[in-house]
Amino acid sequence: MSQKAVTGIDKNTGVKHYDLVIVGGGMVGISLALLLAQQQSDWTVLLLEAQAYDHSDKHNSHPSFDSRSTALSWSSRKIFQGAGLWSELEPHASAIKKIHVSDRGHMGLTRISADEAGVEALGYVIENRWIGAVLLDRLAASTVEMMAPERVAKIVPLKSAVRIHLENSDEPIQASLLVIADGANSQTAQKLGIYSDKQPYGQQGIIANIALQDAHDGVAYERFTDQGPMAMLPLPDFDGSPRCALVWTQPPERSAELMAATDKDFLKALQESFGYRMGMVKKVGERVAYPLALTTASEQVRRNIVVLGNAAHSLHPVAGQGFNLSLRDVATLADVLGKAKSTGTDFSSLETLEGYQQKQLADQQNTLMFSDNLPKLFAQPSSVVALGRNSGLVMMDLLPSLRSRFAKFGMGMANKEAGHGQ
Repeated sequence: MSQKAVTGIDKNTGVKHYDLVIVGGGMVGISLALLLAQQQSDWTVLLLEAQAYDHSDKHNSHPSFDSRSTALSWSSRKIFQGAGLWSELEPHASAIKKIHVSDRGHMGLTRISADEAGVEALGYVIENRWIGAVLLDRLAASTVEMMAPERVAKIVPLKSAVRIHLENSDEPIQASLLVIADGANSQTAQKLGIYSDKQPYGQQGIIANIALQDAHDGVAYERFTDQGPMAMLPLPDFDGSPRCALVWTQPPERSAELMAATDKDFLKALQESFGYRMGMVKKVGERVAYPLALTTASEQVRRNIVVLGNAAHSLHPVAGQGFNLSLRDVATLADVLGKAKSTGTDFSSLETLEGYQQKQLADQQNTLMFSDNLPKLFAQPSSVVALGRNSGLVMMDLLPSLRSRFAKFGMGMANKEAGHGQ
């Protein structure tokens, strides 16, 4: 295990001082901590998490049919690969070899393949418990300090640092940079007067795992209906049975009906809405529904402060871009901070942090716009709009250049060359 970096004491106040304090020990917060720990910069980092960590051995933990999952883009694979984590994640991943996009009740559809994009997979679906276990294992062996469960009680901005008072400690701490990554509508950000603009979609997302009659063959389906988009994402088999992750967008009233329905009635409604492209749906696991909204923080950077992850932007689940955008933010921030520290520049200055935000601005704007507008476009009942969008799907299916652009966007490589599989 690595030796912990030596935490300093502020000579003026006698308070323990860290380079960074990260509030939020989910996948975003831990990923940033690990990317920084990987650098040869002797970072002193403290990670605060409100919930106690489960340190159960991932190799002995009992698998569950209902495990929640995350779709990782190609760019996310590359980031985890660079951090030395992918070799532990890949054995538990289901590769997305093809993406099939269709508009229910219309002829338009398009198909995108990893082979055509020149990559091993367009993305990967991995159960969250495996991602969490791998991240926590690496975190425990890093130089990062952890406090969990712990919450922020009060934040006091100083001239060149931030003082943080904790709920479970009488001793305050200080940080050159406070990173807020504790989820949408962050309570920590609100203590600094940073609030989120919330635009509800008037829809709910139903998520559940589905057992299939036929193998999914690594195909992910994105199907747009008059009620909202639905996605079926390939998961690793469970007890020899093919399985996929369902994300089904519905109006609140219909969502309530589906949540209250018997498994048999739910599967019947799902089959009718999705069709038979994946054969018969055989079983549905635990269902969870949550309201959908686009939330964006009023600020992402201040002097000595950064807002990350869902605390900065929380997206519509269509195309599965939320965590992948956040991970790209994390990778860019770690790179900017590392370069500043190595050159003796103040890594927590407003100029440095605005530099990070500028680097990610186009990626954030394009991804938010795409995730916000796509479901709205397919929800339009107008026959003229339907003709236009289906013509677009047909053109994309016929023109490799359009498919390539769409594939690169989905892989998080819209402004870069996607590269080839390793």
